[in-house]
Amino acid sequence: MTTDSLIEVFPDGRLAFAGQTYRCALGRGGVMTGKREGDGATPAGHYPLRRVLYRPDRLPPPATALPVAPIAEADGWCDDSGHPAYNRPVALPFAAGHERLWREDGLYDVIVILGHNDDPPMPGRGSAIFFHVARPDHGPTEGCVALARPDLLAVLRDCRPGTEMLIHGPR
Repeated sequence: MTTDSLIEVFPDGRLAFAGQTYRCALGRGGVMTGKREGDGATPAGHYPLRRVLYRPDRLPPPATALPVAPIAEADGWCDDSGHPAYNRPVALPFAAGHERLWREDGLYDVIVILGHNDDPPMPGRGSAIFFHVARPDHGPTEGCVALARPDLLAVLRDCRPGTEMLIHGPR
């Protein structure tokens, strides 16, 4: 793994990639090992970037070498650890617990799916851990990593298949 294909995230809210450092938002529960569903923590570890999703009514496809697909209004993500679709994309309406990907607040205008607890998903180990757009005040996430939209788009320009995210744990 070369440094130009590794995004490093630090518990103090810094993200470093391709010679640049950015302010990032992390989970309200901080960064921890042993991620559990609903703890609000960002999981420490090493995760591949699977693909990029974006709101086609708000921006064009992001410039990146990663796989890119548009989000549709009926797209969701299952966060019900007792359901067979746990930590997988689902179509809405969906009876079990889920997140709606088509959000009004802009946080999911660009989403990078991280390879956290997905191969295979283990019930209760955390779902919907994304790399997405931060709130304007960089307020905490529910466990994701988030950047200001211009910063996220800048990082994606330098990403390619094989780029991974290393979320450093607390010391």
